[in-house]
Amino acid sequence: MNGDTPEETIIVYTDGACRGNPGPGGWGAILRYKGREKTLRGGEFGTTNNRMEMLGAICALEALTRPSLVAVHTDSQYVQKGITEWLPGWIRRGWRTADRKPVKNADLWQRLQAAAAPHRVSWHWVRGHAGDVDNERADVLANEAIDELTASARARPG
Repeated sequence: MNGDTPEETIIVYTDGACRGNPGPGGWGAILRYKGREKTLRGGEFGTTNNRMEMLGAICALEALTRPSLVAVHTDSQYVQKGITEWLPGWIRRGWRTADRKPVKNADLWQRLQAAAAPHRVSWHWVRGHAGDVDNERADVLANEAIDELTASARARPG
């Protein structure tokens, strides 16, 4: 672990990717705790990059089996600012933006809020594609998920 994170903290790196927006998308997550590591990935057709970024964080948190200290690292300011800054206002306004429009991806924001609720989560933004090894690995997982998704679709009979 790094020097500013307590040893008992679960370190999470997430990323999302999309080929087309919308298009086939994937998400990836790396969870690290006390020298052990678990990787997760998944994908969907007809999705957006923002939804995949969110699903990376959601699925990582949903994979935890007990309340924990968690440090989530994401290269998505949409996810990081959404969960730390914008969410309280959206809830207060009945899932409406400041200009009274429906919040995009409200289904996933609600799911992310529920997934984070049992934990003490700190949210950290990292610059994407800037050499952060774990962010790059999460990106690879997200793209592998897209590759698997599209390969399975091509393999299906007509």
